[in-house]
Amino acid sequence: MAEAVVGVLIGKLGGALAKEAATYGASLLCKEASALKGLFGEIRKAERELESMKAYLRQAEKFKDTDETTGIFIKNIRELSFQIEDVIDEFMYKLEDDKHGGFAAKMKKRIKHLKVWHRLAHKLRDINAELEEAAKRRARYVIPGMQGHSGSSDHNARSTNQNLCLAREDEVVGIEHNATKLKQWLVGDLKEKNYKIATVWGMGGVGKTTLVDHVYKIVKLDFDAAAWVTVSQSYQVEDLLKRIATEFGIITDATNMEIRTLVEIIRKHLEGKRYILVLDDVWEKDVWINNIMEVFPTNCTSRFVLTSRKFDVASLATSNCRIELKPLGDKHSWELFCKAAFRNSDDKRCPSELLDLAAKFLQKCEGLPIAIACIGRLLSFKPLTCPEWDSVYKEVELQSTNNLIQGVDSILKLSLEDLPYELKNCFLHCAIFPEDCELRRRRLIRHWITSGFIKEKENRTLEQVAEGYLNDLVNRSLLQVVMKNELGRVKCCRMHDVIRHLALDKAAKECFCKVYEGHGTFTIHGTRRLSINNTNIVPLNQSGETHLRAVYVSTHTVDVELLRSILTSSTLLSILDLQGTKIKMLPNEVFSLFNMRFLGVRNTQIEILPETIGRLQNLEVLDAVDTCLLSLPKDVGKLKKLRYLYATVRVSEGTFWRQRGVKVPRGIIKNLTGLHALQNVKASSETLHDVTALTDLRTFSVDNVTREHSLILCSAVHNMSNLFSLSITMSNENEAFPLEQLSLPETISKLALDGQLEKKRMPEILSSWLHLHNLTQLSLIFSNLDENSFPNLMVLRNLCSLRLSKAYDGKTLCFSAQSFPRLRQLCIRGAPQLSQVEIEEGALGSLVELWFAGCPELKRFPRGIEYLTTLDELYLVDAADELIEILRQEDEANECNEELMKISHIRRVFFN
Repeated sequence: MAEAVVGVLIGKLGGALAKEAATYGASLLCKEASALKGLFGEIRKAERELESMKAYLRQAEKFKDTDETTGIFIKNIRELSFQIEDVIDEFMYKLEDDKHGGFAAKMKKRIKHLKVWHRLAHKLRDINAELEEAAKRRARYVIPGMQGHSGSSDHNARSTNQNLCLAREDEVVGIEHNATKLKQWLVGDLKEKNYKIATVWGMGGVGKTTLVDHVYKIVKLDFDAAAWVTVSQSYQVEDLLKRIATEFGIITDATNMEIRTLVEIIRKHLEGKRYILVLDDVWEKDVWINNIMEVFPTNCTSRFVLTSRKFDVASLATSNCRIELKPLGDKHSWELFCKAAFRNSDDKRCPSELLDLAAKFLQKCEGLPIAIACIGRLLSFKPLTCPEWDSVYKEVELQSTNNLIQGVDSILKLSLEDLPYELKNCFLHCAIFPEDCELRRRRLIRHWITSGFIKEKENRTLEQVAEGYLNDLVNRSLLQVVMKNELGRVKCCRMHDVIRHLALDKAAKECFCKVYEGHGTFTIHGTRRLSINNTNIVPLNQSGETHLRAVYVSTHTVDVELLRSILTSSTLLSILDLQGTKIKMLPNEVFSLFNMRFLGVRNTQIEILPETIGRLQNLEVLDAVDTCLLSLPKDVGKLKKLRYLYATVRVSEGTFWRQRGVKVPRGIIKNLTGLHALQNVKASSETLHDVTALTDLRTFSVDNVTREHSLILCSAVHNMSNLFSLSITMSNENEAFPLEQLSLPETISKLALDGQLEKKRMPEILSSWLHLHNLTQLSLIFSNLDENSFPNLMVLRNLCSLRLSKAYDGKTLCFSAQSFPRLRQLCIRGAPQLSQVEIEEGALGSLVELWFAGCPELKRFPRGIEYLTTLDELYLVDAADELIEILRQEDEANECNEELMKISHIRRVFFN
């Protein structure tokens, strides 16, 4: 991974050198100019040396585990690169610091910094000398076989959006017998009130989750309530119960709820129902015996499925309801390999000239599905020629270690080493999150950008490049897709625990990151990133100054004193992400971190940000969504490099919570002209006037809008020629926004309007939107639509998602033939009068997901729902009793059977 470290560093060196001309021009002291000249000379020298070394490092990585000399050299280069990075980060801060203050203050700083420039130049000169000496030592030795491994694989860094991995159906191989057996155990005797536990166990990566997921999707329709919860090794009982409640669809705010109360709510919700619960990845029996078993009512038909790597957990199974999964046999291994390696060919067949090499690869995989998928995906990126495949196989051999499963280990290592250096950093970064954590696309991308992992290329934005990298990791089976959005883009993903274990081991050895998960002694010496995934953290062993660049906390409770200690010794920290913690106030030490790029307090109890936030001159992301923050400090306006500003306050409105806008002091927003995202501001004439200067916004959300704000808001939106997402919330649900005045840019893709629509003007308004070919997602709240006004929306033929929340007041809803041809998601919430839905043949031809929530008068399925052949998921939330009875098949009448036949083609039907 030294190549990845060097690649990021070269970018930093280039950024420093870009300041050279401007720095000389602003220099006031001859001695200072001389000192800076020497420093820039050493920076340029380091850049040239590292550029030459990068290509060599990529090939040398393959030999470091089998050639001790190479391993020592690579470690040396990595350590020297970290030292150079420290010099550059300090230099860039001091350089920026010179710009602030009046003439006298600037002169004082320059005189003070003169010694700094000399010190940094001297330090960098010593490091460059060590780099030269390391290169000379390298030249004295010849690494056997290195000559045959020249070149670079950077072409693999291309974006692979077109081949985006789907629902991993290609991994469902060889499970038919076990699937039938498990299904019989779960639904074979549902008419009797009984209690049953089924377990599936086996080594990591053998396909336990794949098997259970396949069966769960089929049988869950036979139960009144169903839930799937991943437990993981570092579970917390309180969190586990909250997730169980959420997955069962229990509507409750469990944030501050006692465990006893939560247990009572779960038990009451399930009383008298047929229910199924899957607990995936259980590591110890106590999870069930001491923490979960007593939660559930016993006078029901209940089914529990546990997956685990351990036999003692599997022994919890009722009678003989236990399956041990073993690696795939030759036949199924070959089937899975061909599906992965030849996924780009129509017949998925292996060319005859590659048969022998394919057999060698499979021998290395030892029947483990995750290894087969990884090597298959890797080979799918390579030309179908013997020399190319033979080269990959030789690299597999080089990766072999003395582990018990040598082939599997070498396959996974090769999958990592084959990554272009830009992707290696992104991959290792994914391991910092807790085991089985769902990784959100947007959060990952913001982290990668602020870490310096992403560079603009080929006229694509940083965000587009980063998403391409994410897709590459998915396509290589290094990340698994959990959810996609309506457009088919990855929304969140996860890292398989076998791959995560490899990544964490790699990250620790390469000083990339250390993760504390609640056990063993722990030191942060030498590492660049720290991830705290357990509340019960021991005092960290840290001696003096650390070289941390990022701290991530993934627990509810954080020790502020411990955090303060870390921050005090980590002056070069660039990322602090406290998302989900219960912290109420940030330590003052945060606001002395000049190198800070990312400050994350999303979903915390932060009530105030001090004016000292203005010191964070390099801040690019401020994420304060879902906090107790009512207003932003005035000095936010000093953060000229800010790229994303997210701030919403969590407000209770009756029985539910909403994210509302925060107050912005007058005159500060207009200074942040580099903003790409601004969410969510509380409207005022002054604030909206300031927003007109933000012409580069891609995402904009505004709350508490009145008709008096309409002209200035429309003027601001008109200036946003790159706008992608727009959300407007009126001050009250009965106020209408004059949409006829709103000129939307052609780039708009997501639009959310919270407030009344003027029905009489709708045909005119929507006709003016016909040029919005990129508008794919529309959300309307309190729109007061009815049978006459709703058809006007059908002119928006490119919509992929339509959400109506308390927005439809009609009794009938008709979708005419050919309407909404691209719509994939339709969600109708809070339609109290809706009693009949009609779908004509040919309408909604692409619909995948359909929601009806809070529609108590809807007592039958939509007429024509059988025409929706693409419909995969149907959700009926707070549905009418008559509809629930049909779904439970309590009525044996022919009419009930006819209704059920209408939805027999839908894979997943959820109701409560």
